[in-house]
Amino acid sequence: MSATSELNKSTYAEGQDSPLLELLNGFIVELRLAGLPVSLTESLDAMEAVSHIPIEDRDAFKYALGATLVKNYSHWKSFEVVFEVYFSIRGTEYEIKENELENLTDDELDEIKYQQGEAPSGGGSMSGLSPEELQEMLFRALLNGDQAMLRLLARQSVIRYAGMEPGRPVGGTYYLYRTLRNLDLDSMLDRLMAQSREQALSDLTQLEERLEQDEYKNRIEELKKQIESEIRRSLVADRGVEAMARTLRKPLPEDVDFMHASREEMANLRRSLYPLTRKLAARLARRRKYGRRGPLDFRKTIRHSLSYGGVPAEPKFKHPRPSKPEIMVVADISGSVAAFARFTLHLLYAISSQFSKVRSFVFIDGLDEVTRFLEGVEDIGEAVHRVNTEADVVWVDGHSDYGHAFSVFWEKYGKDIGPKTTVLILGDARNNYHASQSWILKDAHHKARKLYWLNPEPRAYWDTGDSILGEYATYCDGAYEVRNLRQLEAFIEKLV
Repeated sequence: MSATSELNKSTYAEGQDSPLLELLNGFIVELRLAGLPVSLTESLDAMEAVSHIPIEDRDAFKYALGATLVKNYSHWKSFEVVFEVYFSIRGTEYEIKENELENLTDDELDEIKYQQGEAPSGGGSMSGLSPEELQEMLFRALLNGDQAMLRLLARQSVIRYAGMEPGRPVGGTYYLYRTLRNLDLDSMLDRLMAQSREQALSDLTQLEERLEQDEYKNRIEELKKQIESEIRRSLVADRGVEAMARTLRKPLPEDVDFMHASREEMANLRRSLYPLTRKLAARLARRRKYGRRGPLDFRKTIRHSLSYGGVPAEPKFKHPRPSKPEIMVVADISGSVAAFARFTLHLLYAISSQFSKVRSFVFIDGLDEVTRFLEGVEDIGEAVHRVNTEADVVWVDGHSDYGHAFSVFWEKYGKDIGPKTTVLILGDARNNYHASQSWILKDAHHKARKLYWLNPEPRAYWDTGDSILGEYATYCDGAYEVRNLRQLEAFIEKLV
């Protein structure tokens, strides 16, 4: 075991403060701020794990922390970002050493060129290379898959092209763009493929060409990650760990706001939805199966006690048989709330086995039942796309009119609401100053088992502008702010 590992272990065992423990404590605090659920026990497990690993072994150190602190694969990217910030310049192997690049000797540079298949030129240090020479070295390193050389060239590319200035309040994305623009990696892929075809003993088959292309793309992506890491290390060295952690902090997929999600975040949300539905369905089924005992069954208790004279009495209870609720979903699909309605429909139909019936209605200023698009389909995403494109939801001008939509719903489908029916209304209640027709919700509330309103807007925005949620909420069993998957999951658990 290394001296560093022994020191870490003894320090941990004695419970004394050390720079490593302080660093780990800050790292765990930042993970919690980023949304990762890290308990005290898991923190202690992480400290015990890394007490056996020197911090210089960066990959082993990273995966030891990940194995003890990350419980959900969708959280891994956030963990990696925080790890890069907190440990990017820790350890002798990963310190920022500008002289490593700026002060290569002529012999070292010639050796590098020789290993890359070039003739030694006897030139100066790497900083004295022309852009063409740097590009050629990069080409050779990608062609041969030389990871050590790619790491050196990534660092030199950042120094040369990023134009980083200490104290300048510019994000890392700008520096990454400047560096990649000067490297022109798109044309580099064409050169690599041309070289592979030239070196091949015979014409490449379609499969071989595809494999070669995928391999070079992976190497180029790895180079981009190296460049991004170099930029991040420089920013951390300039601005400090805490400042960079705040800058790079992003919400977890389950905490992304439906109303303001980017395209990439939407894709992550869709990927997170499927494991969430499986977990939620299993939990709901287990709760239904192993629910609390029912009331005392007096007759069964007496009959069972007769065999031993009734002393002592052994109470017997009736087993509750909760009925599965019927769900009627009435969803606004206008504008930005459409994403919220789409994810709610996804979730409800994915766990539809927990309900006796699920009927769905969508509206803008008109209303249409869309249950037919969603029942018995394997690809719910395609079904929701049909809802968005084929449902008859426009009555006049395609602007939200909750009052008219509710009137259509009550006239056509109000008779189907019964004592087992739970009605969910999804929308922001922004009615464009039309008539509210709130009496419909009052009558529906009297007939239904429960009536809930789910709003994707922050609670502070309710009843501002043309929002009339307060008027509608008077006749609901509850109005909930549901802006992300975490809040949506918590609400769905209340339905059964």
